[in-house]
Amino acid sequence: MERLVSTSQAAQILGLSLQGIHYRIKNNQLKSLKRSGKTYVYISDYLQEQTQTKQDSVDDSNKVLEVKDEQIELLKESMSWMKNQYKDEIERLEKNQKRIIKVFKSEIQLLQNAFNEMRTIYKSEHKQLENNNVDFSFMSINEFFLLMRKHNKSDRQIKILILNQIKNKDKRFIFKKESKELMIYKSDYSDLV
Repeated sequence: MERLVSTSQAAQILGLSLQGIHYRIKNNQLKSLKRSGKTYVYISDYLQEQTQTKQDSVDDSNKVLEVKDEQIELLKESMSWMKNQYKDEIERLEKNQKRIIKVFKSEIQLLQNAFNEMRTIYKSEHKQLENNNVDFSFMSINEFFLLMRKHNKSDRQIKILILNQIKNKDKRFIFKKESKELMIYKSDYSDLV
Protein backbone atom coordinates (compact mmCIF):
# COMPACT_ATOMS: atom_id res chain seq x y z
CA MET A 1 0.00 0.00 0.00
CA GLU A 2 1.25 3.45 -0.86
CA ARG A 3 0.56 6.81 0.62
CA LEU A 4 1.28 10.32 -0.51
CA VAL A 5 3.64 12.53 1.55
CA SER A 6 5.47 15.81 1.03
CA THR A 7 9.11 15.80 -0.10
CA SER A 8 10.32 16.91 3.35
CA GLN A 9 8.33 14.10 5.02
CA ALA A 10 9.70 11.63 2.45
CA ALA A 11 13.24 12.79 3.23
CA GLN A 12 12.60 12.24 6.92
CA ILE A 13 10.96 8.83 6.42
CA LEU A 14 13.62 7.56 4.01
CA GLY A 15 16.50 9.11 5.95
CA LEU A 16 17.68 11.13 2.95
CA SER A 17 18.28 14.78 2.30
CA LEU A 18 15.77 16.91 0.38
CA GLN A 19 18.19 17.00 -2.56
CA GLY A 20 18.41 13.18 -2.47
CA ILE A 21 14.60 12.97 -2.77
CA HIS A 22 14.53 15.42 -5.73
CA TYR A 23 17.38 13.48 -7.41
CA ARG A 24 15.46 10.21 -7.09
CA ILE A 25 12.27 11.86 -8.42
CA LYS A 26 14.20 13.20 -11.42
CA ASN A 27 15.67 9.73 -12.15
CA ASN A 28 12.23 8.10 -11.72
CA GLN A 29 13.32 6.08 -8.73
CA LEU A 30 10.44 7.52 -6.69
CA LYS A 31 6.88 8.11 -7.92
CA SER A 32 5.81 11.70 -7.50
CA LEU A 33 2.83 13.95 -8.07
CA LYS A 34 2.69 17.75 -8.49
CA ARG A 35 -0.29 19.54 -6.99
CA SER A 36 -0.70 23.26 -6.67
CA GLY A 37 3.06 23.85 -7.12
CA LYS A 38 4.08 21.35 -4.49
CA THR A 39 5.67 18.00 -5.13
CA TYR A 40 4.40 14.94 -3.28
CA VAL A 41 6.01 11.54 -3.20
CA TYR A 42 4.40 8.10 -3.02
CA ILE A 43 5.93 6.04 -0.21
CA SER A 44 5.07 2.38 0.07
CA ASP A 45 4.72 0.69 3.45
CA TYR A 46 7.62 -1.58 2.44
CA LEU A 47 9.93 1.43 1.99
CA GLN A 48 8.73 2.85 5.26
CA GLU A 49 9.40 -0.45 7.05
CA GLN A 50 12.87 -0.60 5.50
CA THR A 51 13.48 2.95 6.59
CA GLN A 52 12.21 2.12 10.06
CA THR A 53 14.58 -0.88 10.15
CA LYS A 54 17.42 1.40 9.05
CA GLN A 55 16.39 3.90 11.71
CA ASP A 56 16.40 1.15 14.34
CA SER A 57 19.85 0.02 13.22
CA VAL A 58 20.98 3.66 13.37
CA ASP A 59 19.57 3.88 16.89
CA ASP A 60 21.39 0.66 17.80
CA SER A 61 24.57 2.06 16.27
CA ASN A 62 24.11 5.24 18.28
CA LYS A 63 23.70 3.19 21.46
CA VAL A 64 26.86 1.25 20.59
CA LEU A 65 28.66 4.54 20.01
CA GLU A 66 27.46 5.84 23.40
CA VAL A 67 28.69 2.68 25.12
CA LYS A 68 31.98 3.02 23.23
CA ASP A 69 32.31 6.62 24.40
CA GLU A 70 31.64 5.52 27.99
CA GLN A 71 34.28 2.80 27.64
CA ILE A 72 36.76 5.35 26.29
CA GLU A 73 36.09 7.66 29.23
CA LEU A 74 36.48 4.77 31.66
CA LEU A 75 39.76 3.76 30.01
CA LYS A 76 41.00 7.36 30.11
CA GLU A 77 40.25 7.53 33.84
CA SER A 78 41.94 4.18 34.34
CA MET A 79 45.00 5.36 32.40
CA SER A 80 45.13 8.53 34.48
CA TRP A 81 44.96 6.51 37.71
CA MET A 82 47.66 4.13 36.47
CA LYS A 83 49.86 7.06 35.45
CA ASN A 84 49.54 8.50 38.97
CA GLN A 85 50.37 5.09 40.46
CA TYR A 86 53.37 4.86 38.14
CA LYS A 87 54.62 8.31 39.21
CA ASP A 88 54.16 7.44 42.89
CA GLU A 89 56.08 4.18 42.42
CA ILE A 90 58.91 5.99 40.62
CA GLU A 91 59.15 8.52 43.47
CA ARG A 92 59.21 5.70 46.03
CA LEU A 93 61.93 3.84 44.12
CA GLU A 94 64.02 7.01 43.76
CA LYS A 95 63.76 7.65 47.52
CA ASN A 96 64.80 4.05 48.24
CA GLN A 97 67.66 4.35 45.78
CA LYS A 98 68.88 7.51 47.52
CA ARG A 99 68.68 5.77 50.91
CA ILE A 100 70.56 2.73 49.60
CA ILE A 101 73.25 4.93 48.05
CA LYS A 102 73.60 6.79 51.35
CA VAL A 103 73.97 3.48 53.25
CA PHE A 104 76.53 2.20 50.73
CA LYS A 105 78.53 5.42 50.99
CA SER A 106 78.62 5.14 54.79
CA GLU A 107 79.63 1.45 54.51
CA ILE A 108 82.37 2.35 52.04
CA GLN A 109 83.60 5.05 54.42
CA LEU A 110 83.66 2.53 57.29
CA LEU A 111 85.57 0.04 55.16
CA GLN A 112 88.06 2.71 54.11
CA ASN A 113 88.60 3.70 57.74
CA ALA A 114 89.06 0.05 58.74
CA PHE A 115 91.46 -0.47 55.85
CA ASN A 116 93.52 2.58 56.81
CA GLU A 117 93.62 1.44 60.43
CA MET A 118 94.69 -2.08 59.43
CA ARG A 119 97.33 -0.66 57.10
CA THR A 120 98.71 1.49 59.92
CA ILE A 121 98.83 -1.54 62.24
CA TYR A 122 100.41 -3.68 59.53
CA LYS A 123 103.04 -1.04 58.76
CA SER A 124 104.03 -0.77 62.42
CA GLU A 125 104.16 -4.58 62.79
CA HIS A 126 106.07 -4.89 59.54
CA LYS A 127 108.62 -2.35 60.75
CA GLN A 128 109.00 -4.30 64.00
CA LEU A 129 109.52 -7.53 62.05
CA GLU A 130 112.08 -5.84 59.84
CA ASN A 131 113.87 -4.60 62.93
CA ASN A 132 113.69 -8.09 64.46
CA ASN A 133 114.89 -9.70 61.24
CA VAL A 134 117.93 -7.48 61.21
CA ASP A 135 118.96 -9.00 64.56
CA PHE A 136 118.84 -12.53 63.14
CA SER A 137 121.91 -13.72 61.39
CA PHE A 138 123.18 -17.16 60.61
CA MET A 139 126.29 -19.03 61.64
CA SER A 140 128.03 -21.70 59.68
CA ILE A 141 127.98 -25.36 60.73
CA ASN A 142 131.66 -25.11 61.58
CA GLU A 143 130.98 -22.19 63.92
CA PHE A 144 128.21 -24.19 65.60
CA PHE A 145 130.53 -27.20 65.98
CA LEU A 146 133.22 -24.95 67.51
CA LEU A 147 130.68 -23.49 69.94
CA MET A 148 129.52 -26.92 71.03
CA ARG A 149 133.05 -28.27 71.30
CA LYS A 150 133.85 -25.48 73.73
CA HIS A 151 131.17 -27.04 75.91
CA ASN A 152 132.80 -30.49 75.64
CA LYS A 153 130.47 -32.03 73.04
CA SER A 154 131.74 -34.63 70.62
CA ASP A 155 131.09 -34.41 66.88
CA ARG A 156 128.70 -37.35 67.12
CA GLN A 157 126.77 -35.67 69.97
CA ILE A 158 126.59 -32.43 67.97
CA LYS A 159 125.19 -34.23 64.89
CA ILE A 160 122.57 -36.01 67.02
CA LEU A 161 121.73 -32.69 68.70
CA ILE A 162 121.18 -30.98 65.32
CA LEU A 163 119.01 -33.85 64.02
CA ASN A 164 116.88 -33.87 67.18
CA GLN A 165 116.38 -30.09 67.02
CA ILE A 166 115.30 -30.29 63.37
CA LYS A 167 112.86 -33.13 64.23
CA ASN A 168 111.50 -31.08 67.15
CA LYS A 169 111.07 -28.13 64.76
CA ASP A 170 113.35 -25.80 66.64
CA LYS A 171 113.07 -22.48 64.76
CA ARG A 172 116.81 -21.85 65.18
CA PHE A 173 117.63 -24.79 62.90
CA ILE A 174 116.31 -24.57 59.34
CA PHE A 175 116.82 -27.48 56.98
CA LYS A 176 115.88 -27.01 53.33
CA LYS A 177 115.02 -30.42 51.89
CA GLU A 178 115.32 -29.34 48.24
CA SER A 179 118.88 -28.07 48.51
CA LYS A 180 119.76 -30.13 51.62
CA GLU A 181 121.10 -26.97 53.17
CA LEU A 182 121.24 -26.39 56.93
CA MET A 183 120.97 -22.86 58.32
CA ILE A 184 121.60 -22.13 61.99
CA TYR A 185 120.70 -18.85 63.66
CA LYS A 186 123.31 -17.14 65.77
CA SER A 187 122.52 -17.67 69.42
CA ASP A 188 124.32 -18.70 72.62
CA TYR A 189 122.48 -22.09 72.69
CA SER A 190 122.82 -22.26 76.45
CA ASP A 191 119.74 -24.49 76.59
CA LEU A 192 121.52 -27.16 74.50
CA VAL A 193 124.81 -27.18 76.45
